[in-house]
Amino acid sequence: MTQGPNIKFNPLKVFVSLLVLSFLLNLLFSFNIKIPIFFNIIGFFFLIIFFTLFFVSARMFIKYNEKLPPHTPTERIIKTGIYSYSRNPIYLAFIGFHFSMFLVFENTWYLFSSIILFFWINNYVIFPEEKYLERRFNDEYARYKKNVARWISFK
Repeated sequence: MTQGPNIKFNPLKVFVSLLVLSFLLNLLFSFNIKIPIFFNIIGFFFLIIFFTLFFVSARMFIKYNEKLPPHTPTERIIKTGIYSYSRNPIYLAFIGFHFSMFLVFENTWYLFSSIILFFWINNYVIFPEEKYLERRFNDEYARYKKNVARWISFK
């Protein structure tokens, strides 16, 4: 199989674009919600966690000689490490990072962008990826899907 899933836009570019857009929208149309400082602090730690999650997840792709862009073909299902807890830890990191930005900066545009990102990734990235992986790996992917949640598994 030489062609990967039919993904129209690169999720990393959408993630970064929404970060920038949320920042710029807040400059033009400030829409902040004051939240207790406790949540600002928690948000800061979540930023670190989600930043780390992205790099740990991406490193697994490199370790197994897989390409990160989701429109490219894949040779194997990565089922170890963080991928034994989440089928989509990179996308979880993207969404969590946006939400954490909301907690830290009290910028509601980041909250909106995390919701938009969740629905876009779920419908326009993960579903096409899953269809591709089901065709490509059949029963192996079905077993993986059964054992590991799309977003996060608590084992």
